[in-house]
Amino acid sequence: MKKLFVLSILVLCFPAFSTVFAQIIKTQIQITVRNDLGNTVEGATVKLFETEQDYNEEKNVAAEGVTDAKGVVRFKELKAISYYIMAEKDEQNNFGGGEVTGKLEEKKINKVTLVIQ
Repeated sequence: MKKLFVLSILVLCFPAFSTVFAQIIKTQIQITVRNDLGNTVEGATVKLFETEQDYNEEKNVAAEGVTDAKGVVRFKELKAISYYIMAEKDEQNNFGGGEVTGKLEEKKINKVTLVIQ
């Protein structure tokens, strides 16, 4: 009987939890930077641009960050659009590749892996 009661409460509350969760999560992107050997790259500078022109001219950076020990950088509270990504560390980069994400899913954590050489 207790199990049925608890299950009923969970079923009734789940829609409320999902609504609250959707309001808490903002549109985000998690970018993992790897080198040409597939190893993650710590300390890579990653920049996001909203347009190809801004990417090509390296101006109007929408967001900028540095990868952590696992080669990951996270950007929060983004627009649900496509972004051009520029990443570099020392002599390794993805310049000229025109790396662009697909349109980010709104109120989700979008994930991308980027290779620099």
